[in-house]
Amino acid sequence: MALGYVSMHLTFVSLFLSLRRLGSKSWLAATVLISGGFAFLFGLLVTTALGVPINMVLLSEGLPFLVVTVGFEKPIILTKAVLERSRPQPAAAPNGSAAKPATPVRSIQDAIQQAVEATGFGIVRDYLIEIAILVAGAASGIQGGLRQFCFLAAWILFFDCLLLFTFYTTILCIKLEINRIKRHIDIRKTLEEEGITHRVAEKVASTSDWPRMNFDGKGGNSKTSGATSIFGQKVRASSIPKFKFLMVGGFVLINLLNLATIPFRNRQDGLLMPVLSKVSNVLSPVPIDPFKVAENGLDVIYVSAKSQQVETLVTVLPPMKYQLEYPSAYYGNANPNVDRLLDTDYNPVLDVVGGRVLESILRSLDDPIISKWIIAALILSLILNGYLFNAARWSIKEEQSSASSTPSESPTPAPAPVKVERKPIIKEDGTPRTLEECEQMLKDKLVTSLDDEELIELSLRGKIPGYALEKTMEHESITRLQAFTRAVKLRRAVVARNPVTAATSASVENSKLPYEGMNYTLVHGACCENVIGFLPLPLGVAGPLVIDGQSLFIPMATTEGVLVASTSRGCKAINAGGGATTVLTADGMTRGPCVSFSSVSRAGEAKLWLDSEEGQSIMKAAFNSTSRFARLQTMKTTLAGTNLYIRFKTTTGDAMGMNMISKGVEKALSVMANEAGFEDMQTISVSGNFCTDKKAAAVNWIDGRGKSVVAEAIIPANVVKSVLKSDVDSMVELNISKNLIGSAMAGALGGFNAHASNIVTALFLATGQDPAQNVESSNCITIMKKYVSPSLCIHNGTFSPITNILSSVGGNLHISVSMPSIEVGTIGGGTILEGQGAMLDLLGVRGAHPTNPGDNSRRLARIVAAAVLAGELSLCAALAAGHLVRAHMAHNRSAAPAAPASSTSPTAPPTRSVTPVSAAVGAAKSANNLAMTAVSDRK
Repeated sequence: MALGYVSMHLTFVSLFLSLRRLGSKSWLAATVLISGGFAFLFGLLVTTALGVPINMVLLSEGLPFLVVTVGFEKPIILTKAVLERSRPQPAAAPNGSAAKPATPVRSIQDAIQQAVEATGFGIVRDYLIEIAILVAGAASGIQGGLRQFCFLAAWILFFDCLLLFTFYTTILCIKLEINRIKRHIDIRKTLEEEGITHRVAEKVASTSDWPRMNFDGKGGNSKTSGATSIFGQKVRASSIPKFKFLMVGGFVLINLLNLATIPFRNRQDGLLMPVLSKVSNVLSPVPIDPFKVAENGLDVIYVSAKSQQVETLVTVLPPMKYQLEYPSAYYGNANPNVDRLLDTDYNPVLDVVGGRVLESILRSLDDPIISKWIIAALILSLILNGYLFNAARWSIKEEQSSASSTPSESPTPAPAPVKVERKPIIKEDGTPRTLEECEQMLKDKLVTSLDDEELIELSLRGKIPGYALEKTMEHESITRLQAFTRAVKLRRAVVARNPVTAATSASVENSKLPYEGMNYTLVHGACCENVIGFLPLPLGVAGPLVIDGQSLFIPMATTEGVLVASTSRGCKAINAGGGATTVLTADGMTRGPCVSFSSVSRAGEAKLWLDSEEGQSIMKAAFNSTSRFARLQTMKTTLAGTNLYIRFKTTTGDAMGMNMISKGVEKALSVMANEAGFEDMQTISVSGNFCTDKKAAAVNWIDGRGKSVVAEAIIPANVVKSVLKSDVDSMVELNISKNLIGSAMAGALGGFNAHASNIVTALFLATGQDPAQNVESSNCITIMKKYVSPSLCIHNGTFSPITNILSSVGGNLHISVSMPSIEVGTIGGGTILEGQGAMLDLLGVRGAHPTNPGDNSRRLARIVAAAVLAGELSLCAALAAGHLVRAHMAHNRSAAPAAPASSTSPTAPPTRSVTPVSAAVGAAKSANNLAMTAVSDRK
């Protein structure tokens, strides 16, 4: 028996651990147990109602066996299927194919429906098999309680199956909706900590939500078909109070009906009392039976009379039965008029109205077991309502004051503004408006009634600041996108007509700089100020490249010709060798404030305190209290006279995190000054260049900043010859001479590579990263060496040094790049823009990771390192092959080659500069007979 109960509790523990691995700490596991408890009660109710005897001994012996044998595998299978379909689908599966469900998933409800369709048949089949086995056991002739328990267990499994697809799926849906809201709030808070305004952060968080709010399956508008709320996409917020009002109203009505029918109740037992009393008798002590108690006494009397040969007469009196009655029943029956009413034909009507039915319900509540379960259900309801109220509080987007003053905006894109020609401003009566009238209309917030020329004139006269055009143009009659687009158009005219700069800026207004079609609501307050348009930048894709087993296209925004083609050639060679492998060695953004003291001794004391365990603990607690994502890892200190420099290193989730860290640094320094005894400390700057940000620094090269990644690939020797048109020995020699010795002779700081900055910058521009952080993100050392399989080092059972093997057999090329300071993020900054967000979607890393914060940004850093690996491989191969001159001639499109490629004298001076990348692609084209000079050679 003890072993059975231990096994049962281990099954409970296994349930919690399994669902915890799926992402639920306790709620779903507790719901599974509650659902099983309800199934047990319903099964017990039906079993006792059908007259099958059940006692506590049978339950105590059989339930552990039932729990262990049946287990909770079915809820776990259903939960796993729902969770797999309730997460945003990745851009590509590891095998390169799209990993999408059979039909589009538009909401949590759709995910549950698809999961039930996929796993429901198997789950129901297993239930039916188990129920059939139990029914066979109940139909057997085995005595000892097996038949009764099998009968009960069959009903328990029936109700468990029913509750799994009703009660449990409902709780699962609510849980997933709340998780979605939490993720929405996390994204918004992260963006706000990065310095983005609340309105823009809310908009970006809404676009990052899953399911997407603008999806209707046909490309339609979300306003009609795609919008979802906390309780589903067809339930409006106004429906929830109505439902609660109906529930409360029905409860009050039942109680009023109960009070009104008190005089008409009779003394008969309720309809539910016999069944409920049987359940109560199973779960509570059975009342004493006087005949069973007196049974031994009767035996004694019988034996005594038989031995004495005396005739004995025993009188057995029926036991006295006491029944608790409501006082109202006594007083009601005391009235003869009521007695006459109860004897009339109206008695059935009154019973139906509420007399007998309500009395049976109320009397069932007097049962001690039933009342306890009702109390437990009420407590569970309170807990769930509290959880939902928190979710409702999280879903509040803005305060009512700001909401009332904010103009409503439609998610549909605004039509392109129509160009207004310069013309005199005419009023309705045919006369132009005066400047005073325009100023008065501006004060009255009638800007939509003013023409562009009037607004431009007001801005030129200083009545509307140039930076405030967006705020001025906002009005409830138009969307924010329309207002901001018009503001950009007006600013272009203001810049062009400014008398101070008119000599150079007059062409801006009618220039080819585009401004239409941009979502400026994402730009305003987040990315740029004084916007006059946007610059189109060519965007290409290299690859696909296999990175850690997953094929990805690499987006690259650049104006340097053949950069993308060169990187694609490197991707092809890497894929031929099995793809690139990456390792992330560190993750931590830094900020290095500078503080000052009055003396060196005082500064040294502060340094020692910061390096101590006490100082680390206090500063870490203060820093971590400022954010839910930033977590302080280490602090590195150094002294320069009386100045103390502190380098905070912390994780920042999926955000790049500079603003997030600055907030934590300010809080930590405040605690250090006010609570740690360093009141004389003076903060010189929250950034003392000890970070170091946007500057080349050895501290980033040595200690790392952001993500530290190492990427490698093994290129077969035949691929080096066929694809890269070079050989392994030449590439290894070139890498040593150029990337290692050459960079050392130049005194390079982290620049031991061919052109890592090229690939990093192109990727940064394409994915919305900070282009200035290319300085430290491009820190890279490229290493190449011959690679021989370890099996070749063993000859006749003896190990030979690898150098001996390399001298006798050809080896493959092993190339690696080590990049200790890649600074990227997938949330905040330029990643909120639509185009850059689309490229992050292409890589499968947009926004915050749904389960593990920081995984998306770390994945992006791995992609950057792998792309740099491809670029380094292609360029070094071209340089090693010596194709520089021929590549230059092949890409000099203005000069037709008139001599064979082997000629040493060029036919014409170049008209465009040659770059290492153009040399790389030129070599590839020459080797593949794509250049005219190569054709000449063969002729």
